[in-house]
Amino acid sequence: MSQLLEFQRRLSSAVMQPLSRGDRMRRSARNQASMEREAEALVKPNSRLSSLERLEIYNQQYWFRILSCFAEDFPGLRAVVGRARFERLMRAYLAECPSRSFTLRNLGAQLEAWLRRNPEWIRAAERLALDMVRLEWAHIEAFDSACEPALTPAELERGLAGGRLNLQPYIRLLELRYAVDDLLIEVHNREHSEDTSSNAAQDRLTRSRVRSYAKPLPGAVYLAVHRSDDSVYYKRLEPVAYQILEAIGAGRSLREALDALLAHNEGRGTDMISSVQQWFANWAELGWFCRPEPLLLARTSRYA
Repeated sequence: MSQLLEFQRRLSSAVMQPLSRGDRMRRSARNQASMEREAEALVKPNSRLSSLERLEIYNQQYWFRILSCFAEDFPGLRAVVGRARFERLMRAYLAECPSRSFTLRNLGAQLEAWLRRNPEWIRAAERLALDMVRLEWAHIEAFDSACEPALTPAELERGLAGGRLNLQPYIRLLELRYAVDDLLIEVHNREHSEDTSSNAAQDRLTRSRVRSYAKPLPGAVYLAVHRSDDSVYYKRLEPVAYQILEAIGAGRSLREALDALLAHNEGRGTDMISSVQQWFANWAELGWFCRPEPLLLARTSRYA
């Protein structure tokens, strides 16, 4: 069993080793050992391919697969930084932050933190790029995070009377500097249109075309990323509405959240109460409130 485990570790290390510039298997391993000798120790040759050539096939297919998945997850970032830089960026990121999960869904989990440590990749549009990454990761999380039973009208009334509510686990709240939601919708619409209108033979030409997108103007955007019928949506929020949801997601009581907000909006008492009532009615209709469980707290994300 120990020999099998050692074999598996060596093979996975070889397969996950980053490709060379020409998308070929490197001739030296991370520890500078010869990959040809390592391949001979792990894989038998056949009548057509050497041990290294056979191992290279798996090395290439592993990387082509994760690069493809990463690119599908972050088309907005590609639109912001440009295709050539994005290609280099994702290879650098995945080499430093390789997949450690059973699912490819988590490939981009460390991307925002990695970009903050390596801002040279997004130097020309750092804030815009970080906003986009945060939105795209929120999209991924909203798509497949848990969904609890929504509150019935009676349960909602009791929750309001009791002073505490819970947000659905899939909801993500974002405070952004740019309207990247509009840009990402445009990117998704254009790429979906191209994917459905081009066949496999045209795909390489389609993907090689230069795409240009208008850069959003700076301006505060408050966003709820949520899910309905297995689709993800972006809902713009008033700043006060965002603060209420953020407080609920953080586990604060409704009284704490509303008292603080009303104090900051003195003079708008009647209008503010009417707006809050409309917001809660809309959020309840969307099913954003779920049965109270102490661990079901929506995570929020704010820019630094």
